[in-house]
Amino acid sequence: MTEIERHTSKAMLPLDTKIPWLTGLQQSLNDAIETDRLGHAVLIQVDPGLGGEWLATWLAARLFCSAPSATKPCGTCLDCRRVVSDEQPDLMRLSPIEESKEIRIDQVREMAAELALTGHGRGRKIAVITPAERLNRNAANALLKTLEEPAGSSLLLLVTGEPSRLPATVQSRCARVGISVPPIEELEDWLRARAGNGIDWKAVMSAIGPRPFLALQAEAEAIADLQRETARALDQVASGALDPVETAEAWGKEDFALRINCIENWLVTRIRDWATGKRQAQAEALFAALDDAREARQWAETPINKPLALERLLWRLNAIATSRRPA
Repeated sequence: MTEIERHTSKAMLPLDTKIPWLTGLQQSLNDAIETDRLGHAVLIQVDPGLGGEWLATWLAARLFCSAPSATKPCGTCLDCRRVVSDEQPDLMRLSPIEESKEIRIDQVREMAAELALTGHGRGRKIAVITPAERLNRNAANALLKTLEEPAGSSLLLLVTGEPSRLPATVQSRCARVGISVPPIEELEDWLRARAGNGIDWKAVMSAIGPRPFLALQAEAEAIADLQRETARALDQVASGALDPVETAEAWGKEDFALRINCIENWLVTRIRDWATGKRQAQAEALFAALDDAREARQWAETPINKPLALERLLWRLNAIATSRRPA
Protein backbone atom coordinates (compact mmCIF):
# COMPACT_ATOMS: atom_id res chain seq x y z
CA MET A 1 0.00 0.00 0.00
CA THR A 2 1.35 3.40 -0.93
CA GLU A 3 2.30 5.76 1.89
CA ILE A 4 0.53 8.57 0.02
CA GLU A 5 -3.10 8.38 0.98
CA ARG A 6 -5.79 8.56 -1.65
CA HIS A 7 -9.05 8.21 0.18
CA THR A 8 -12.53 9.62 0.02
CA SER A 9 -13.40 11.82 2.99
CA LYS A 10 -16.80 11.02 4.43
CA ALA A 11 -17.10 14.66 5.47
CA MET A 12 -16.30 16.13 2.05
CA LEU A 13 -18.98 18.67 1.18
CA PRO A 14 -19.91 19.51 -2.43
CA LEU A 15 -17.63 22.00 -4.16
CA ASP A 16 -20.43 24.56 -4.47
CA THR A 17 -21.17 24.59 -0.72
CA LYS A 18 -21.48 28.15 0.60
CA ILE A 19 -19.13 28.54 3.56
CA PRO A 20 -19.23 32.22 4.59
CA TRP A 21 -15.99 32.30 6.58
CA LEU A 22 -14.03 30.85 3.63
CA THR A 23 -15.48 33.08 0.89
CA GLY A 24 -12.74 35.69 1.24
CA LEU A 25 -10.01 33.06 0.92
CA GLN A 26 -11.67 31.59 -2.15
CA GLN A 27 -11.71 35.02 -3.77
CA SER A 28 -8.06 35.64 -2.90
CA LEU A 29 -7.02 32.28 -4.34
CA ASN A 30 -9.07 32.91 -7.48
CA ASP A 31 -7.39 36.27 -7.95
CA ALA A 32 -3.98 34.61 -7.56
CA ILE A 33 -4.88 32.05 -10.23
CA GLU A 34 -6.17 34.69 -12.65
CA THR A 35 -3.05 36.84 -12.24
CA ASP A 36 -0.64 33.89 -12.20
CA ARG A 37 0.52 34.68 -8.65
CA LEU A 38 -0.33 31.38 -6.97
CA GLY A 39 3.27 30.18 -6.89
CA HIS A 40 4.32 26.61 -6.17
CA ALA A 41 3.35 26.35 -2.47
CA VAL A 42 0.48 27.75 -0.40
CA LEU A 43 0.17 27.53 3.38
CA ILE A 44 -3.54 27.51 4.30
CA GLN A 45 -3.95 28.55 7.93
CA VAL A 46 -7.38 27.35 9.05
CA ASP A 47 -8.11 25.82 12.45
CA PRO A 48 -9.18 22.13 12.49
CA GLY A 49 -12.83 21.56 11.71
CA LEU A 50 -13.30 24.87 9.88
CA GLY A 51 -12.81 23.52 6.37
CA GLY A 52 -9.12 23.85 5.58
CA GLU A 53 -8.91 20.50 3.80
CA TRP A 54 -12.18 21.22 1.98
CA LEU A 55 -10.70 24.54 0.78
CA ALA A 56 -7.57 22.76 -0.46
CA THR A 57 -9.76 20.28 -2.34
CA TRP A 58 -11.82 23.15 -3.78
CA LEU A 59 -8.61 24.84 -4.97
CA ALA A 60 -7.35 21.61 -6.53
CA ALA A 61 -10.67 21.22 -8.36
CA ARG A 62 -10.49 24.84 -9.52
CA LEU A 63 -7.08 24.11 -11.08
CA PHE A 64 -7.97 20.73 -12.58
CA CYS A 65 -11.49 21.71 -13.75
CA SER A 66 -12.15 21.34 -17.48
CA ALA A 67 -14.70 24.17 -17.52
CA PRO A 68 -14.11 26.56 -14.60
CA SER A 69 -15.94 29.85 -14.28
CA ALA A 70 -14.08 32.99 -13.33
CA THR A 71 -14.61 32.24 -9.64
CA LYS A 72 -15.07 28.51 -9.06
CA PRO A 73 -14.78 24.97 -10.44
CA CYS A 74 -17.82 23.69 -12.30
CA GLY A 75 -18.15 20.76 -9.91
CA THR A 76 -19.65 18.47 -12.55
CA CYS A 77 -16.92 17.69 -15.09
CA LEU A 78 -14.93 14.47 -14.92
CA ASP A 79 -11.91 16.26 -13.45
CA CYS A 80 -13.94 17.84 -10.63
CA ARG A 81 -15.62 14.54 -9.82
CA ARG A 82 -12.25 12.81 -9.72
CA VAL A 83 -10.89 15.39 -7.29
CA VAL A 84 -13.83 15.02 -4.90
CA SER A 85 -13.68 11.21 -5.00
CA ASP A 86 -9.87 11.19 -4.76
CA GLU A 87 -9.56 9.41 -8.07
CA GLN A 88 -7.58 12.23 -9.70
CA PRO A 89 -4.18 10.63 -10.50
CA ASP A 90 -2.37 13.99 -10.32
CA LEU A 91 -3.67 14.79 -6.82
CA MET A 92 -1.87 13.41 -3.76
CA ARG A 93 -2.72 13.68 -0.08
CA LEU A 94 -0.31 13.29 2.81
CA SER A 95 -1.62 12.80 6.33
CA PRO A 96 -0.25 11.18 9.48
CA ILE A 97 0.37 7.45 9.59
CA GLU A 98 -2.15 6.13 12.12
CA GLU A 99 0.34 4.36 14.37
CA SER A 100 2.79 7.25 14.70
CA LYS A 101 0.43 10.24 14.48
CA GLU A 102 2.99 12.00 12.29
CA ILE A 103 3.88 12.53 8.64
CA ARG A 104 7.14 10.72 7.94
CA ILE A 105 10.08 11.32 5.64
CA ASP A 106 9.30 8.34 3.41
CA GLN A 107 5.88 9.83 2.67
CA VAL A 108 7.45 13.14 1.65
CA ARG A 109 10.06 11.43 -0.50
CA GLU A 110 7.40 9.41 -2.31
CA MET A 111 5.39 12.59 -2.84
CA ALA A 112 8.44 14.39 -4.27
CA ALA A 113 9.10 11.51 -6.66
CA GLU A 114 5.52 11.60 -7.94
CA LEU A 115 5.57 15.39 -8.32
CA ALA A 116 8.61 15.05 -10.56
CA LEU A 117 6.69 12.85 -13.01
CA THR A 118 4.72 14.24 -15.94
CA GLY A 119 1.06 14.86 -15.15
CA HIS A 120 -1.64 12.73 -16.72
CA GLY A 121 -3.98 15.51 -17.78
CA ARG A 122 -3.36 19.27 -17.78
CA GLY A 123 0.28 18.85 -16.76
CA ARG A 124 -0.10 20.07 -13.17
CA LYS A 125 0.42 17.90 -10.11
CA ILE A 126 -0.89 18.89 -6.68
CA ALA A 127 -0.11 17.55 -3.21
CA VAL A 128 -2.22 18.37 -0.13
CA ILE A 129 -0.47 17.98 3.24
CA THR A 130 -2.79 18.02 6.25
CA PRO A 131 -2.37 18.71 9.06
CA ALA A 132 1.01 20.05 8.02
CA GLU A 133 2.18 20.60 11.59
CA ARG A 134 2.37 16.81 11.94
CA LEU A 135 5.43 16.67 9.68
CA ASN A 136 8.23 15.27 11.80
CA ARG A 137 11.64 16.95 11.68
CA ASN A 138 13.10 14.73 8.98
CA ALA A 139 9.95 15.01 6.87
CA ALA A 140 9.99 18.81 7.17
CA ASN A 141 13.63 18.89 6.07
CA ALA A 142 12.82 16.71 3.06
CA LEU A 143 9.87 18.95 2.23
CA LEU A 144 12.14 21.99 2.36
CA LYS A 145 14.23 20.56 -0.46
CA THR A 146 11.09 20.17 -2.59
CA LEU A 147 10.08 23.75 -1.79
CA GLU A 148 13.52 25.02 -2.78
CA GLU A 149 13.55 23.04 -6.03
CA PRO A 150 9.89 22.75 -7.14
CA ALA A 151 9.16 20.24 -9.87
CA GLY A 152 7.65 21.72 -13.03
CA SER A 153 4.15 23.09 -12.48
CA SER A 154 3.63 21.23 -9.21
CA LEU A 155 1.72 22.83 -6.35
CA LEU A 156 1.99 22.06 -2.63
CA LEU A 157 -0.93 22.93 -0.35
CA LEU A 158 -0.06 22.84 3.35
CA VAL A 159 -3.13 22.94 5.60
CA THR A 160 -2.55 23.76 9.26
CA GLY A 161 -4.12 25.38 12.27
CA GLU A 162 -0.73 25.68 13.99
CA PRO A 163 1.74 27.22 11.54
CA SER A 164 4.15 28.05 14.36
CA ARG A 165 4.93 24.33 14.64
CA LEU A 166 6.33 24.35 11.11
CA PRO A 167 9.99 25.33 10.62
CA ALA A 168 10.39 28.99 9.71
CA THR A 169 12.27 27.92 6.57
CA VAL A 170 9.21 25.99 5.38
CA GLN A 171 6.82 28.84 6.20
CA SER A 172 8.94 31.42 4.39
CA ARG A 173 8.82 29.49 1.12
CA CYS A 174 5.03 29.37 0.98
CA ALA A 175 2.44 31.94 0.01
CA ARG A 176 0.18 32.30 3.03
CA VAL A 177 -3.58 32.66 3.38
CA GLY A 178 -5.73 32.20 6.45
CA ILE A 179 -8.72 33.18 8.55
CA SER A 180 -9.52 33.91 12.16
CA VAL A 181 -12.02 31.73 13.98
CA PRO A 182 -15.52 33.03 13.14
CA PRO A 183 -18.03 33.93 15.89
CA ILE A 184 -19.60 30.79 17.33
CA GLU A 185 -23.08 32.15 16.50
CA GLU A 186 -22.19 32.27 12.80
CA LEU A 187 -21.10 28.63 12.91
CA GLU A 188 -24.27 27.58 14.73
CA ASP A 189 -26.44 29.41 12.17
CA TRP A 190 -24.58 27.69 9.33
CA LEU A 191 -25.09 24.27 10.91
CA ARG A 192 -28.81 24.94 11.41
CA ALA A 193 -29.19 26.06 7.80
CA ARG A 194 -27.32 23.00 6.57
CA ALA A 195 -28.54 20.27 8.94
CA GLY A 196 -31.72 21.62 10.51
CA ASN A 197 -32.86 22.55 14.01
CA GLY A 198 -33.31 19.02 15.34
CA ILE A 199 -29.95 19.08 17.14
CA ASP A 200 -28.78 21.39 19.91
CA TRP A 201 -25.91 22.88 17.90
CA LYS A 202 -25.02 25.26 20.71
CA ALA A 203 -24.30 22.28 22.98
CA VAL A 204 -22.37 20.55 20.19
CA MET A 205 -20.19 23.62 19.65
CA SER A 206 -19.63 23.84 23.40
CA ALA A 207 -18.39 20.24 23.42
CA ILE A 208 -16.11 20.21 20.39
CA GLY A 209 -15.32 23.90 19.97
CA PRO A 210 -15.72 25.93 16.75
CA ARG A 211 -15.47 22.92 14.44
CA PRO A 212 -18.59 22.79 12.26
CA PHE A 213 -17.10 20.32 9.76
CA LEU A 214 -16.43 17.92 12.62
CA ALA A 215 -19.95 18.50 13.93
CA LEU A 216 -21.45 17.42 10.61
CA GLN A 217 -19.62 14.11 10.55
CA ALA A 218 -19.90 13.33 14.25
CA GLU A 219 -22.82 11.91 16.19
CA ALA A 220 -23.93 15.42 17.04
CA GLU A 221 -26.80 14.57 19.39
CA ALA A 222 -24.58 12.25 21.43
CA ILE A 223 -21.97 15.02 21.70
CA ALA A 224 -24.59 17.51 22.88
CA ASP A 225 -25.73 15.02 25.53
CA LEU A 226 -22.13 14.50 26.63
CA GLN A 227 -21.61 18.25 27.07
CA ARG A 228 -24.75 18.55 29.21
CA GLU A 229 -23.85 15.48 31.28
CA THR A 230 -20.31 16.77 31.82
CA ALA A 231 -21.58 20.18 32.93
CA ARG A 232 -23.95 18.60 35.47
CA ALA A 233 -21.19 16.37 36.86
CA LEU A 234 -18.69 19.22 37.15
CA ASP A 235 -21.24 21.35 38.99
CA GLN A 236 -21.63 18.47 41.45
CA VAL A 237 -17.86 18.02 41.85
CA ALA A 238 -17.45 21.76 42.46
CA SER A 239 -20.21 21.66 45.09
CA GLY A 240 -18.75 18.60 46.83
CA ALA A 241 -21.65 16.34 45.89
CA LEU A 242 -19.68 14.05 43.55
CA ASP A 243 -16.47 12.14 44.28
CA PRO A 244 -13.54 13.27 42.08
CA VAL A 245 -11.78 9.87 42.12
CA GLU A 246 -14.80 7.86 40.97
CA THR A 247 -15.64 10.45 38.32
CA ALA A 248 -12.08 10.52 36.98
CA GLU A 249 -11.94 6.73 36.83
CA ALA A 250 -15.16 6.57 34.80
CA TRP A 251 -14.23 9.39 32.43
CA GLY A 252 -10.71 8.08 31.84
CA LYS A 253 -12.15 5.01 30.08
CA GLU A 254 -14.08 7.07 27.52
CA ASP A 255 -13.23 9.46 24.66
CA PHE A 256 -10.60 11.40 26.59
CA ALA A 257 -10.02 14.21 24.10
CA LEU A 258 -13.73 14.96 23.74
CA ARG A 259 -14.30 14.83 27.50
CA ILE A 260 -11.40 17.24 28.08
CA ASN A 261 -12.91 19.60 25.53
CA CYS A 262 -16.25 19.50 27.38
CA ILE A 263 -14.47 20.21 30.67
CA GLU A 264 -12.52 23.09 29.17
CA ASN A 265 -15.68 24.70 27.80
CA TRP A 266 -17.41 24.35 31.18
CA LEU A 267 -14.45 25.99 32.91
CA VAL A 268 -14.36 28.92 30.48
CA THR A 269 -18.09 29.48 30.99
CA ARG A 270 -17.85 29.32 34.79
CA ILE A 271 -14.85 31.65 34.88
CA ARG A 272 -16.86 34.19 32.91
CA ASP A 273 -19.95 33.74 35.10
CA TRP A 274 -18.05 33.89 38.39
CA ALA A 275 -15.60 36.65 37.47
CA THR A 276 -17.56 39.27 39.40
CA GLY A 277 -19.45 39.27 42.67
CA LYS A 278 -19.19 36.88 45.60
CA ARG A 279 -17.67 34.01 43.59
CA GLN A 280 -14.69 35.96 42.28
CA ALA A 281 -12.26 34.05 44.50
CA GLN A 282 -13.61 30.74 43.21
CA ALA A 283 -13.32 31.99 39.62
CA GLU A 284 -9.64 32.65 40.16
CA ALA A 285 -9.22 29.09 41.44
CA LEU A 286 -10.75 27.78 38.21
CA PHE A 287 -7.85 29.13 36.17
CA ALA A 288 -5.55 26.46 37.63
CA ALA A 289 -8.05 23.79 36.60
CA LEU A 290 -8.23 25.32 33.12
CA ASP A 291 -4.43 25.09 32.84
CA ASP A 292 -4.68 21.41 33.82
CA ALA A 293 -7.35 20.80 31.17
CA ARG A 294 -5.34 22.45 28.42
CA GLU A 295 -2.21 20.54 29.40
CA ALA A 296 -4.16 17.26 29.42
CA ARG A 297 -5.58 18.01 25.97
CA GLN A 298 -2.06 18.32 24.55
CA TRP A 299 -1.33 14.78 25.75
CA ALA A 300 -4.64 13.25 24.65
CA GLU A 301 -3.02 11.07 21.99
CA THR A 302 -0.24 9.78 24.23
CA PRO A 303 -0.38 6.82 26.64
CA ILE A 304 -0.65 8.98 29.76
CA ASN A 305 -2.58 7.85 32.82
CA LYS A 306 -5.83 9.50 31.80
CA PRO A 307 -7.80 8.90 35.04
CA LEU A 308 -4.91 10.37 37.03
CA ALA A 309 -4.79 13.47 34.82
CA LEU A 310 -8.54 13.93 35.24
CA GLU A 311 -8.36 13.28 38.98
CA ARG A 312 -5.88 16.12 39.47
CA LEU A 313 -8.18 18.49 37.62
CA LEU A 314 -11.32 17.38 39.47
CA TRP A 315 -9.68 17.69 42.87
CA ARG A 316 -9.04 21.35 42.08
CA LEU A 317 -12.76 21.80 41.52
CA ASN A 318 -13.60 19.89 44.69
CA ALA A 319 -11.30 22.22 46.62
CA ILE A 320 -13.59 25.08 45.66
CA ALA A 321 -16.42 23.41 47.55
CA THR A 322 -14.17 22.86 50.58
CA SER A 323 -13.10 26.52 50.60
CA ARG A 324 -16.73 27.65 50.82
CA ARG A 325 -17.60 25.51 53.84
CA PRO A 326 -17.77 27.31 57.21
CA ALA A 327 -15.01 26.54 59.70
